Formats: sequence, structure tokens, C-alpha cells
Amino acid sequence: MKGVLLSMGPSDLQLIDISHTIPANDIMAASWTVREAIRTFPVDTVHLVVVDPGVGTDRDAVIVRWNQQWFVGPDNGLFSLMTEHEGVEAWRLDQPSFWLEDVSTTFHGRDVFAPVAAHLAHGVNPEAMGKPDHALLTWRWVEPVLDPDGIRGWVAHIDRFGNLISNIPGAWMVDRPRGSFKIYVGNTIIDALHSTFGSVEAGDEVAYIGSSGMLEVAINQGHAGELLGVPKGSQLTVVFQHA
Repeated sequence: MKGVLLSMGPSDLQLIDISHTIPANDIMAASWTVREAIRTFPVDTVHLVVVDPGVGTDRDAVIVRWNQQWFVGPDNGLFSLMTEHEGVEAWRLDQPSFWLEDVSTTFHGRDVFAPVAAHLAHGVNPEAMGKPDHALLTWRWVEPVLDPDGIRGWVAHIDRFGNLISNIPGAWMVDRPRGSFKIYVGNTIIDALHSTFGSVEAGDEVAYIGSSGMLEVAINQGHAGELLGVPKGSQLTVVFQHA
């Protein structure tokens, strides 16, 4: 894929690897990673996103425009966390003249997506490469529930350090003092928020508001997912302690 980009892209093209650690076939982990990364990239960056368990099937290939940036990849739910926002545009790739001549059925990242990304980097209009169609395939996580007794949420993502990233907005937690709640995840109970991992001893559990703005649970210098026995999709509950 990099060879195609360097061969077909502009001479000043810069290649940056965001991640090669997405679990195999985990579309929503990729969606999360892309959404969290793009906020720091400049206008008109082209993101090539290939987590594609349906490669070679009838799933569509798309260009997506959102937040003044470009995205190229399969329409398999990868861009689900963008479609929560206004202003998402998409084009379904239907012009093989912009792909490599010999397209493998198992490596569209190299043969379809990378060439299209290179053409975008050259400034080619997406309508030359595909038909406008903004109805992308979208997956949804279950939303967290807040009531007077607490919050019921889920572990939406586990990063490569093993930190458990929930779908509970940090804004629901930041003004709650120590002793006013308990966080239950797996068989672990945490009763305070901290500002960073080093606020607890190595090997201890810590809850905090992460860089994504969500409530997270980690083990200082350890893999919380493994050590707490908590896989992605597990329930994470906050119980408010009433006086």
C-alpha cells in the first residue's frame, strides 16, 4: 500500500502510520481509533482506513468527507462514529480506471483504496471516482443510561495498553466527589476518580477521564482487560451513594 502511495501520489506526500494494532476484523475498534486520531490532523488530510473482513464481497468501497478531511475504505461500518455528526459526505467507488489494473480479490487496500487515496492527494474530484451516496452502513453501540441511582454503561474499546474505555461521558462524573459513587467493572470496585495513572501504585486499579473525554479504567503499568478479566462489551456500572 505504501509503495502504491509513493508511486502514484504527489512527490511531497507524507505517510504517517496511525495504527497497525487494530485487532483482526474489529471494525468498531478501527472506527474508534480513526475518530480519536483525526482531530489533530490538518485540513484535507487523506486517511486510508483498511479493516476489511468482507474484502472481495459485494460490500462497497467509498470515499468519505468529514471534518474537512478525506477517508478512503470499505463501507462496512468503519465510519460509523463519524455518521453521528452532521456534514458527512460519501461517494461509492465505481470507476476502475482509478484503481490498479489487476485488482486482487483479497487485497483491495493495495489495489483499490491506496490508488484512490493517491488520486485524492493529487486533488482529483471524488465525483470523478465515484457516485455520491451519503447513506453509509452504520453500526451503533448501546447508549449509556443515566438515572438518579447511577449510570449503566459498557466497555466500548480496549486500547493496546489494556485500558478499558467506556461509553460513559466524563462530564457525567467529573463533579462527583470521592465517596459519592462506586464504579463496578468485572469483580472490581473503584470509589474515586484520579487525574492520571501514577496517582495510584503500580499494579493498582485507577478510574479517570481519558483523552477521549470518556470514563476509563486502567491498571497502572498493567493490562486492565486481562488482569481484571474484562473483555470489550462488558458492563461498567456507576452506583451513586446517597446521603
